[in-house]
Amino acid sequence: MQIRTVIALSLLTACVAAPFAYAADAVPPVQANPAPVAAAAPDQAAALAALTKENALLQERIKALESCSISSTDLAARNSKKLKEITADVRAQRQSMAEFESYVKWMSGHVAGYSKYIQASSVAARFVKFFPIPYAGQASLFTKFVSDSAVSLGAASVSINKYLGTSQQFLSRADALDPNKPTYNQDVSELVRFADQDLLKGMTEVQDRLTTTSQLSASSLSFLESVNHYVGSGDEALTKAKSFLKSDEKAEKSFLAESTTSLRNKAHTFNGKLQLFDATVKKTTPQIKALVAYDDLARSLDPKFAKK
Repeated sequence: MQIRTVIALSLLTACVAAPFAYAADAVPPVQANPAPVAAAAPDQAAALAALTKENALLQERIKALESCSISSTDLAARNSKKLKEITADVRAQRQSMAEFESYVKWMSGHVAGYSKYIQASSVAARFVKFFPIPYAGQASLFTKFVSDSAVSLGAASVSINKYLGTSQQFLSRADALDPNKPTYNQDVSELVRFADQDLLKGMTEVQDRLTTTSQLSASSLSFLESVNHYVGSGDEALTKAKSFLKSDEKAEKSFLAESTTSLRNKAHTFNGKLQLFDATVKKTTPQIKALVAYDDLARSLDPKFAKK
């Protein structure tokens, strides 16, 4: 009986162990691979360190931007400084205005005087019908030239005097700017607008009028030189015309020569000063436009102060 029991237990054990043995033979053991886990840990640490560094840099940039923030008061101070720099050029322009005004007046008298000379049946006037082209054409157009010149020179004189008043107002207001006044920002803003709308407009108008005056001077000089050259020539038609005239030919020639020389010298001086004036206009124009841009920014930062 005991023997049967032992044999039965042995068979049962064999039956139970056989499937496990077969499974062990059929499926190879899976070995753990700890290497990727070990490699992943340093990669994550490096990425975290890079993000931490980038975050720190961003924080520094934010602090830098915050420290560089600008206010409308800062912009007003900046514009005030630039306005005072522009006053130096405006003062230099005003010194030239007196000379420009003097030349315009002289030019008006010169053209008027030469017109009277033509109308008084002088040598040049009597020879007009004998003048070949282009001299006859120039002489026949001289009356219209005188009329146009008088209008242009008068307009130039008006522009000069108007700009003297405008520029003086600008200088007075610029000198009166005080950062301690409660209306400082408003004062600066209004002066910027005045510079753009009034000062610059008057400045460019004077520039245009003086340029026209320079062109008139060149035309007048060209006419005088043409007549002076022809009167002093030995042209046969001119010689024949002289036989019918009773005038002091030497005085006529002297008047023409002196008028030509005087106009040439004065025009040369005038054109030199006009070039300097043009240079200050070209310099000042973009400066004023930049002031307007900064003033627009100041008003956008603080709309209340623009409405005071």
